[in-house]
Amino acid sequence: MRIEIDTLPPEGLRISRDFDFQGSDLVEEEAVFLQPAHVEVTIRKIGEEISVKGRLSTRLSMPCSRCLTLFEYPVDSLFDLIFLPEELGDIKEELSNEDMDRSYFIDRTLDLEAVVLEQLNLTFPAKPLCSKDCQGICPVCGQIRRESGCGCSVREDDPRWIKIKNFIKD
Repeated sequence: MRIEIDTLPPEGLRISRDFDFQGSDLVEEEAVFLQPAHVEVTIRKIGEEISVKGRLSTRLSMPCSRCLTLFEYPVDSLFDLIFLPEELGDIKEELSNEDMDRSYFIDRTLDLEAVVLEQLNLTFPAKPLCSKDCQGICPVCGQIRRESGCGCSVREDDPRWIKIKNFIKD
């Protein structure tokens, strides 16, 4: 969905819309949408700047990084962005912290779908977990530790002693 910057009304534009993204569009490749991504957004022109404020909500299903079971991941995210015309962006060899907060639009249009997808991808944790205390999979028997109380004992050697072990003869 492209927004023409020059046709924005003075009071701004309010949009409430569902976006049907594919799981392949996401950073978390194995995530599956349980409902479409819904966005409530207000777009205003303030001088040369474009203010985009909104709320994004959806529900996804994805595998846990530790135990690999699927779990529901709700998204409810607020965003407040400022866009500038591309021609105002100086070409620099090195970006400053201030430059990292800026985004640009091209050809007097703003691609709202790309903005929403970017905000959605920013909500994903680095390691998605089904719960904070997930113990993962037992390295001995392969059972999910949360579901079965496997009695396997896992002995982990202290990595500081590994080189010394090479010198000790049985």
